[in-house]
Amino acid sequence: MTRTLILMRHGKSAYPPGIDDHERPLAPRGRREAALAGDWLRATQPPISAVRCSTATRTRETLAATALTAPVEFDASIYEAAADQLIELVQLTDPALSTLLVIGHAPGMPWTAWDLAADHDTEDAQRLGRKFPTSAMAVLRFDLPWDRIDPGTGVLAAFHIPR
Repeated sequence: MTRTLILMRHGKSAYPPGIDDHERPLAPRGRREAALAGDWLRATQPPISAVRCSTATRTRETLAATALTAPVEFDASIYEAAADQLIELVQLTDPALSTLLVIGHAPGMPWTAWDLAADHDTEDAQRLGRKFPTSAMAVLRFDLPWDRIDPGTGVLAAFHIPR
């Protein structure tokens, strides 16, 4: 079974005064672009089997704006996770699941996508390497079980920025 991993950065956030970083909400642009991301996911990707989402307010609001209906697990460790931590989280995915969406933050999302991709010479990889803006999604495919996914084992199938 081919596994699909979608790494999504949260939507554009607001910066209200006196609000802790973890609690920052989405800006209107962030809600709009996250909704576009949900539309793109439904139109172009396999059905999402499960979602792992940071506990930050802006990631929760991003997920809500996508209107995806897959089972969700909120995970505080995604908030400031490095690529190796996110890869480990992916490796723990239920083997029965085929498509996992992880919603998190920069620099974790772009670094993880870059590390997992086997080929960095594609147009999508070059775009991802230049900038991974808010609401962007890296879609990686693997012909391995989740627990065997390691750096350099994935194919970057798409890099999409909903605008």
